[in-house]
Amino acid sequence: MSYEPRRTPWHEDVAIRGLRHRLTWWGERSSNPIVLLHGFMDCGPAWQFLVDSLPYSSTLVGPDWRGFGDSEWAPGGYWFPDYFADLDSLLHTLVPDARVRIIAHSMGANIAKMYGGIRPKRLEWLVNLEGLGLTDAAHGEAPKRYAKWLDEQRESPKDGVYESKEQLAAVLRLRNPRLTPERAQFVAAAWSRPARPSTGEKPSAVRLRFDPRHRHVNPILYRRGEAQACWALMDAPMLLLTGGLSEHPARHLQDADAQQLRSSFKQLQMVTVPNVGHMMHHEDPEAVAHHIIEFERELGGATS
Repeated sequence: MSYEPRRTPWHEDVAIRGLRHRLTWWGERSSNPIVLLHGFMDCGPAWQFLVDSLPYSSTLVGPDWRGFGDSEWAPGGYWFPDYFADLDSLLHTLVPDARVRIIAHSMGANIAKMYGGIRPKRLEWLVNLEGLGLTDAAHGEAPKRYAKWLDEQRESPKDGVYESKEQLAAVLRLRNPRLTPERAQFVAAAWSRPARPSTGEKPSAVRLRFDPRHRHVNPILYRRGEAQACWALMDAPMLLLTGGLSEHPARHLQDADAQQLRSSFKQLQMVTVPNVGHMMHHEDPEAVAHHIIEFERELGGATS
């Protein structure tokens, strides 16, 4: 049995920088919706649990990043600055005349908080679900990283194929036991599409809805100092939520040097949500929603 949504979404396709992007909306179209930015391998529809936990009057929209969900795949590969440009264009389309309220997870939050410094007058607030950045890459890693990337360009990337949505749901629960069976079934459906019988796959088989080239190594080394330079220019208040049981490899950055992280942002609140991991919006959306509502209430607004 799959999770039953309380709010029925509707979908729209828009052209962003030459690629078709899928938007998932909850509520009637608004010129100032709350924008939901998903993390790596995720997609817009999987925000459903959090949407159902926020006030019903809210209008929210979740885009699928390029190469994820039902958005178009980029023929030339994927480069992190493209996400800044995609977000800039998307926000110009969705919220042309106001500061934007953003809730973002992991990769989406890392994009959003850097964008908040690149365009410091663009955001009203940001709720960051474990977008913690990465550790600095050592310069000496560059030769092997470039070589691996070159090798991967000659390989055909393998799609993630599962015998059925049920098998995918079981794998999701094996990786994350805090995910309920109903939510695992819902996420499995959101993350997958039917197989291709012409390739000999079973009729029940499903493929993950993302370009497998995302699994290629990134040849560009992560430079945390550059990210911090962007963070320091962000004017908007940010609520950073971390999971008390998080398995995210960068979690130690927040634990070990919270003061440095605080000094990187002009307006930062940090809250640890107990009993959840990195996928907190899938595991305990009610707790996440509670902190979001309190955050905006403190700012003098209402999530609407």
